[in-house]
Amino acid sequence: MEYSAHLMPKDTGWIEVIAGCMFSGKTEELIRRLRRAQIAKQNVKIFKPKIDLRYSDNKIVSHNELSLPSILVESPKEIFEQSIDAQVIGIDEAQFFSSELVEVCNKLADEGKRVIVAGLDLDYRGIPFEPMPQLLAIAEYISKTLAICVECGNPADRTQRKIKSEERVLVGAADSYEARCRKCHYLP
Repeated sequence: MEYSAHLMPKDTGWIEVIAGCMFSGKTEELIRRLRRAQIAKQNVKIFKPKIDLRYSDNKIVSHNELSLPSILVESPKEIFEQSIDAQVIGIDEAQFFSSELVEVCNKLADEGKRVIVAGLDLDYRGIPFEPMPQLLAIAEYISKTLAICVECGNPADRTQRKIKSEERVLVGAADSYEARCRKCHYLP
């Protein structure tokens, strides 16, 4: 009897979601998976929302400065329109897109494409950050990344906002946010 170690589906599309707090390595993991697809000579398209210009306007960039060229888009519809010839689609900072992203990811997977999405699963208040809960529900593969709490060193799954603002969406990095565990996280 022949053993097959094939872990990924064949002849179908699927959705992978990488979720976690800030500084947990979501984009780093997304880049790792996309680079492997590129090495395998698969046609890869990478997207990020126009709102996120923290490090670059034409690359997804991890906090430790790994990067890959990407396409800046305003809406999930643009992702669908620009992914016709792609085999693998990478989407970073999914929490900055509308709920239309769920439908787009489903359509792409239904067309036989591998869709890899990374984003914050909770906002700074610890409340699920749409459309991530819906994406987690429809994904075939889910990875939850954890950071290290800057206060106590425990595994961190929360994003602590360090500046005063009640806006739900406030694009920032280490100047505005840090990773915290359940015990050390509080509402500012």
